[in-house]
Amino acid sequence: MPIHNREIATKLNRLANLLEIEGANSFRVRAYRKAASTVRGYPRSMSDMLDDGENLSKLPNIGDDLAEKIQTMVMTGELPLLQEVEDRTPPALSELMKIEGLGPKRVRKLYEELDIQSLNDLEEAIKAGKVQKISGFGNKSAEKIKLRLEKYSGNEQRTRLIDAEEIAAPLLDYLKDAKGIGNIIIAGSYRRRKETVGDLDILITAKDSSPVMNHFIRYDDVEEVVSKGETRSTVYLRSGMQVDVRVVPEESYGAAKIYFTGSKAHNIALRKLGTKKGYKINEYGVFEDNERIAGETEESVYECIDRKYIEPELRENRGELDAAADGSLPRLITLSDIRGNLHTHTKASDGHHSLKEMAKAAEKLGYEYLAITEHSRSLSIASGLDRDQLSRHLDEIDELNAQLENIVLLKSSEVDILEDGRLDYPDDILKKLDFTVCAIHQKFDLSRKKQTERILRAMDNPYFHVLAHPSGRLINERDPYDTNLEKILEAAKERGCFIELNAQPQRLDLTDEGCKMAKDMGVRISIASDAHSTSDLKHMRCGIDQARRGWLEVKDVINCLPRNQLLELFKR
Repeated sequence: MPIHNREIATKLNRLANLLEIEGANSFRVRAYRKAASTVRGYPRSMSDMLDDGENLSKLPNIGDDLAEKIQTMVMTGELPLLQEVEDRTPPALSELMKIEGLGPKRVRKLYEELDIQSLNDLEEAIKAGKVQKISGFGNKSAEKIKLRLEKYSGNEQRTRLIDAEEIAAPLLDYLKDAKGIGNIIIAGSYRRRKETVGDLDILITAKDSSPVMNHFIRYDDVEEVVSKGETRSTVYLRSGMQVDVRVVPEESYGAAKIYFTGSKAHNIALRKLGTKKGYKINEYGVFEDNERIAGETEESVYECIDRKYIEPELRENRGELDAAADGSLPRLITLSDIRGNLHTHTKASDGHHSLKEMAKAAEKLGYEYLAITEHSRSLSIASGLDRDQLSRHLDEIDELNAQLENIVLLKSSEVDILEDGRLDYPDDILKKLDFTVCAIHQKFDLSRKKQTERILRAMDNPYFHVLAHPSGRLINERDPYDTNLEKILEAAKERGCFIELNAQPQRLDLTDEGCKMAKDMGVRISIASDAHSTSDLKHMRCGIDQARRGWLEVKDVINCLPRNQLLELFKR
């Protein structure tokens, strides 16, 4: 039974968390976290690499010891050291870390000082005012934790899209080997490319469903068969994800794709339009007086209600049906429209590869330019560059540019926005850069008013160009900080600044709604991978998915421009 990279990374991260609760050496804890990051983001399966005889210790942040541990997980599905640590750690402490804002250090402090071992213990301690008295917490922090406890239900979170892809890809390959299978597609929120997925809805055409269903429930990763029928079967995989397989006739495939892709709101609006024309629309087709008049293709269903085909990413009932009627649907951006990447890191700060390695990898992707944006050295980014290091780094970029033929490295920096809105480098340093990518990395808990004003003050600096990961969220891990996005977008438009859509799969920041708001207000976007390795460059596709959900077109995205036109935009 294969083990996915996501599962390996989860075990390594869990081990790091538990070791940190125990007070283990910080370098050891950090090593496991870095290894987890490498494994989770690596484009190839660890299982496949081992099958091919490759040496995992050659990967970034993976030495001999960690390579051996990963091999053990691939072979057995278990990490013995993790089991040892779990056996000596109170189980409820892991539950506490599911509350946003409670990392391992805080959980350890709560356990040691108040003997808190459960969510109920924590709730009672906050009510009694005990948590507020612990160093590093206080009234404000305790109140936030209380609110998060109230929101937390204990239910499993939705799966991030990139993790769902890792689960779905081998399953889809397996199902394609079923006897008599015709078309196959994963529908639902997965097809609409939502940032998280609840379950997998797989749609198949076949004349005989029995071989398909028998094949499906024999998949190695199936933990439990919930139901098995002629047209629908449901299982739970080892990961906990539910998978539904539905078999439909070929003549209903288009209608079924629309129905099972959703969204629910889109489908309700679509059916209402059908009713007005005297049609009944369901998963089997479009019917007039019980006669099917369309349904084999999605296009045929939309044609019946006088609409152009609507891309799955747009099907959220946000005006797409009206746009499909009047010809104003956006021509959505594609990965091939991107000419360069405007947010990447190298070994100079917290990346894994050299300048040259990143340049060559970007060149292979067909990019015309690549911005190198090492962190500034603030209190929150110890691995960043001080002004002298940055100066030497810029010289290295000039030297490498003299050797490169098909790509140009742009000189930039991910500059920290300090609490008072100042930028972490002085202007005499900032003016040496082609442009800046500016970001918040600390003081996430400021009020909405203060956090918004902080960003607006930073935008007043003439060397501010792009606001990076504008909400600071990490999907399923960290809430966004509180800001007034509309005010920020208004300020960006007034000052000639731009907003980043960070394509890191755990960020996808802007949200799709934020992208649409920016587009409607005339603020252009930078879609950037925030790559810390050569493989991370390929995360650009995740940003494209989010951009398409936000109705973005080529004209809305600055890194669809040729280099000379792009650099003109940065002249404030």
